[in-house]
Amino acid sequence: MDKNHPRASDVIDGFASVGRYHFTTAQMRSALGVSDAAAGLALNRLKKKGLVASPSRGFHVIIPPEYRRIGCLPPEQFISQLMKHRNRKYYVALLSAAEYHGAAHHRPQIFQVAVAGNHRPIFCGMVRIFFISRARISEVPLMSRNTRCGTIMLSSPEATAIDLVGYARKSAGWDNVATVLCELAEEIDPDLLCEAARTAPLTWAQRLGYLLELVDAEDKAGPLKSYVRCRARDFTPLVPYASVDNAWRDDDWRVLVNAEVESEV
Repeated sequence: MDKNHPRASDVIDGFASVGRYHFTTAQMRSALGVSDAAAGLALNRLKKKGLVASPSRGFHVIIPPEYRRIGCLPPEQFISQLMKHRNRKYYVALLSAAEYHGAAHHRPQIFQVAVAGNHRPIFCGMVRIFFISRARISEVPLMSRNTRCGTIMLSSPEATAIDLVGYARKSAGWDNVATVLCELAEEIDPDLLCEAARTAPLTWAQRLGYLLELVDAEDKAGPLKSYVRCRARDFTPLVPYASVDNAWRDDDWRVLVNAEVESEV
């Protein structure tokens, strides 16, 4: 091949040699010095060899040998770059964030990411990325973690607790939420929890406070209880999609306890 037109495999080897495991179609086309169609054919050949995967249209990842079995890079190694490519604010959320905080209990089978607005799930080899739509995403307290390919942003322990209650169905149900909260409570700062609660509906704080006391983490709920008492006028169901016909009232949190929630811990 002409030296002015390197092979696609040489291009990705060059990227990987400097620790870069992602690229766009346009970047490949530019590196090869060929047309869109020719770049597309070159990418297809790399995919058939298992050297490259495409978690999103126009965005590709290089797959080192240790990840060929799953057919993609692990999501934490490209989610930041993908969201930058899409110009979308994001953070790793729910059970995926809880795992980083040492509180997943069972390893999540999917990778959960919060974004503003709706976002289609990503299926890439064995990797599954699901998105939740989070209002006021710019206000959610975040923290960064290093990965092999850079850094990712994830919700703080306090913001993770808030989101778990807000998206209980996406967190494997209320029993699992209580189980994760029992472990996550060790990382929660009571004052920061109250601040995180301000980024979400008040009903989330009411339910979270009840659950924290349920799992014997009432020492983490003091400022949150004051916050709820000053603002909550109405009772809210613990489980919003269940009947309240036989519910009993928790006056401290103004929660209608309409389900029996049990932690596995």
